[in-house]
Amino acid sequence: MKAKVSVARLSILSNTLLIILKVIAGILSGSVSIISEAIHSSMDLVAALIAYFSVKVSDNPPDSRHPYGHGKVENISGVIEALLIFVAAIWIIYEAVRKLTGGPFELGSVGLGTLVMVISALVNILVSRRLYKVARETNSVALEADALHLKTDVYTSLGVAAGLVLIMLTGIKWIDPVVAIVVAGFIIFESYNLLKRAFSPLLDTAWKDEDIEVLENRLRNLEVNYHDLRTRMAGNYLFIDLHIQIPEKVSVGDAHTYCDKIENELTSVYRNLNVTIHVEPT
Repeated sequence: MKAKVSVARLSILSNTLLIILKVIAGILSGSVSIISEAIHSSMDLVAALIAYFSVKVSDNPPDSRHPYGHGKVENISGVIEALLIFVAAIWIIYEAVRKLTGGPFELGSVGLGTLVMVISALVNILVSRRLYKVARETNSVALEADALHLKTDVYTSLGVAAGLVLIMLTGIKWIDPVVAIVVAGFIIFESYNLLKRAFSPLLDTAWKDEDIEVLENRLRNLEVNYHDLRTRMAGNYLFIDLHIQIPEKVSVGDAHTYCDKIENELTSVYRNLNVTIHVEPT
């Protein structure tokens, strides 16, 4: 829990500093692609704030109102983050097209803008790697979504920097809004992938086929006679329920012990796993 909250705070701090740098560089240079990156980082900041509060809430234990826990809060935050990024991308395209169709425009300190974009990319590489590491360790959808935002920002910042370098070399100023449109297209693609990833568990979608196959192999290795296996996810929590068959002469106590063995074997492999077993006579 502490690691998740700590890295979420780091994301908030880095995004805040980068927004300030990009806004200053965008104003001084007059570059729509840099301004678009500032907007992108603003959405990243909102996403980081959402991720911060969602990871604090999602790890709260089950209560009388939420007997299955609060894990889906992370999925909800991921959906909101994806929609925010999509809206930002549409706005970027609108501003870029307006620049292209509105006649000539002046660019100021392109060199400063390029430097800020490179700094932004380097900072986001470091922070996104840290986010991904903690997300994998804790199976956190919210942190993974936040890391994806910053990873996208790395690519878009480098793309904007490359566009600004081309402007300095060629003097062709319309490259700037064209790069902004390309950046926005990439952002839309990433937001779509994030939306699918975050929204799916809200419908209690089963685990991925390859994960279910691994689970079934584990059950077979335990020599479990099972059927009606069902799986789902909620944030960083995993759920399994299944029916098992045991000889009808086995006592209730022995059946309970056998179920505990299965549950202990599975929970030793899967973190934050909840197992429900229904026992039937052979």
